[in-house]
Amino acid sequence: MSTIFEHTLIDADTGISQPTFHLDASRLPTAGDLSWQIVKYTLRGGLQEGVEVIEIDNGELSFAILPTRGMGIWKGWHRDTPLGWNSPVKDPVHPAFVDLNDRGGLGWLKGFNEWIVRCGLDSNGAPGEDVVIDNNGNEATVFLPLHGKIANTPARKVMVSVTDEGVLSVTGEVDETMMFGPALRLTTTITTKIGSNELTIHDRVTNLNRSPTELELLYHCNYGDPLLEQGGRIVAPFKSVSPRDPRAQEGIDEFHCIFKPTNGYVEQCYYYELASRPSGATCVLLRNRAGNLGSALRFNLNELPAFTVWKNTGARENGYVTGLEPATNYPNQKRFERQQGRVVRIAGRGSYDVTLTVGAYATRAAIRGIEQEIQRIQGRRKTVVNQQLQPHLSDLG
Repeated sequence: MSTIFEHTLIDADTGISQPTFHLDASRLPTAGDLSWQIVKYTLRGGLQEGVEVIEIDNGELSFAILPTRGMGIWKGWHRDTPLGWNSPVKDPVHPAFVDLNDRGGLGWLKGFNEWIVRCGLDSNGAPGEDVVIDNNGNEATVFLPLHGKIANTPARKVMVSVTDEGVLSVTGEVDETMMFGPALRLTTTITTKIGSNELTIHDRVTNLNRSPTELELLYHCNYGDPLLEQGGRIVAPFKSVSPRDPRAQEGIDEFHCIFKPTNGYVEQCYYYELASRPSGATCVLLRNRAGNLGSALRFNLNELPAFTVWKNTGARENGYVTGLEPATNYPNQKRFERQQGRVVRIAGRGSYDVTLTVGAYATRAAIRGIEQEIQRIQGRRKTVVNQQLQPHLSDLG
C-alpha cells in the first residue's frame, strides 16, 4: 500500500490554515467503484464561530472531525442512519467560549455534543482537587475540572492522505502543554477505507518533557436516537460490573438495558472489568431492540483496561444518550485513580499508543455475528454483578 495523495490543511509552524478543501473520486481515482470525498469547511454564527470541520465520506460511512475541538468526531452517518446524539448543546462550541471551571468544574459540558470525544490528557473524570509539584518544587493543591482539556484544545497540525488501496486518513497534532507542568502531545490518525462500515482511531500521546509525567485518557463514545431505544441493550464480555454510586445501585439488575426517554431520569454509571482474547483484544456492542441496528467498539485491554457505561436516558430535550467509554482509568477523581494504580506514567520523551475501532451495523446477521464474537470472548468465564460499591473502583459510597 502506498500513499497517492497527501496535503497539509493546518500547520502552526508555517502559518498554514486552509479554510476550505475538497477532494473526491472524480479528482483522484482509487480502487473500487464507490464515490467518496474529503471536505473541509468552517462553521459560522453563534458559539460555533470559527470551528473547523473535516468531513470524510467513504461511500458507506461518513463522519465529521473537529480540529478546533481536539480532533473529536462531531457526528457520523452509516448509510442513512445518524451516529451520535442530540445534545442540548446544538452546535460545536469554539473552545474560546468554554470555561472549564464553570459550575464548580463542570464547564466541559458547555461544549459536549460530539459522537466521540477524548477526555484527558493530564486528567479526566470527576472534578476535584489534586496535589502537584509547583514551579518552586513544592507540593501545591490544584483543582482539576471535569474531563480535562484536550477536547477544548485546537489542533496545531492537520494533514489528509489517500492510499492506492482506498484508505482515507486525517492526521492531527494537538498539544496540551504548559511551563512547569504537563507537556503532552496527542498525534492522532483517523482512518477509514472506501466502502467500509468502520473507522479506526490510532492515537499516540508523547511526553515532550525529559521528566516522567502522568496520563489519563478516556474515549467518550455517545449514542442517542435512533440506535438508542427502549429494549435496546449493551452486550459485552465481562468479568464483573459494579455501580459507581448509590444512584447506579438502584439499577444494577438492569445495568445492560436501555430505557425509553424519561423526564427526570438521573444518570447512572457502571464500571466493567472486561474479558478479552489472550492478545487483550475485546469488543463491546450497543444494539437496538430489534437487533438490526448497532455499533461496536474494538480495543485492547493492554491499552485501555477500564470500561465505563454512562446511561443518561432522560427526556430527549435534556439529552437522551448512553456513553460507551473505554479508557486507561475509570472516571473518578484523579487522586483516587492514582491511589488505585490506574494513572499511566510516561517516561521522559516516552509515548503511549492506543487503537480504537468503531463499527456501524444495519442487519440482523451482522449484529448476531458481533454477539457471537463477544460470546466467544466471554467463553465459560464466571461473571459477577456486584450489588454493592467496590472500594477499589469507587469512593462515592
